Amino acid sequence: MRVPLATRWQRPAILGVVNVTPDSFSDAGEHLDPAAAIAAARAMLADGAVAVDVGGESTRPGAPEVPSELELERVGPVLEALAGAGVSIDTTKASVARFALSCGAELVNDVTALRGDPELAGVIAEARASVCLMHMQGSPRTMQAAPSYDDVVDDVRAFLELRLAFAVEAGIDEDQICLDPGIGFGLPRLAELGRPLLVGLSRKSTLAKITAGPDAKVATDAASVGAATVAYGLGASIFRVHDVKAHVEALGVASALERGTVAT
Repeated sequence: MRVPLATRWQRPAILGVVNVTPDSFSDAGEHLDPAAAIAAARAMLADGAVAVDVGGESTRPGAPEVPSELELERVGPVLEALAGAGVSIDTTKASVARFALSCGAELVNDVTALRGDPELAGVIAEARASVCLMHMQGSPRTMQAAPSYDDVVDDVRAFLELRLAFAVEAGIDEDQICLDPGIGFGLPRLAELGRPLLVGLSRKSTLAKITAGPDAKVATDAASVGAATVAYGLGASIFRVHDVKAHVEALGVASALERGTVAT
C-alpha cells in the first residue's frame, strides 16, 4: 500500500517549479531546453525540494492552450531523465499524466481539479498516484476575468469539498489527495477538510502589487518567502516555489520555532 502523501511529504514540504515552456509568467523560456530544465530540477532537489513540479503548458491568464503532443514533446525528455527522483507533473491531460506516471512521477497537479479531461481521474486511480486539486473559477484562461464570490472562504471550501468527494468516488485514495485553494484565503477553515494544503504564492502578481504597485507583474523571491511563511503559520503544508533554497531555510526555521526545537 502506498505511503500517505502527508507522510511522504512532511510539512513543510517544498515543491520546486520547473516550467518547460516559453511563456510562463516568471521564467518564460528559461527551462524550455530539456538540458536546462533537467539541471534546474536536479539543483532544486539537491537544495531540499521533496519533488519538482514539471509542466509543459503555461496556465497563466491568457496563455494559449497547448496540444498534448507538444506538451509531451516538451516534458518527455525531462521526465525520462528524472526517473527515480521526486517528480510531480503539472498537467490537465490524461495522456501526459499517464506518461509521467510511467516515468515514476508520484503526483499529478491538476489546476482543473479533475474537471478538464474526463479520463484523468481514472489514470490517477489506476496508478495509485497522488493528486493536487486546485480551486479556480472558469478555466486557466478566464479565471481572473471578474471572479465573483458570495463568501470567498465558504465558496472555496465548498468547491474543494465537492472535488475531493469526486476524486474519492473515482477511486483515488483520499490519503493521496492534497488541495490548492489558489491564493490562500481562509487556510485554517480549509485545513478542516483534513487534507494537506498546497499554496503556490511564489512570485505571484498579487504579492508584486503589494511591494511595487498596481502594475507590477512578478514578485520578488523575498516577498514570496514572506508569504509562504505566513501561509505555513496558518496551516499550509506544501509550498510550490521557484527559489527552493530560500524557502527550505525559511520554512525550516519556522517549523523549528513552532516545535520549540531551536537550540539556545
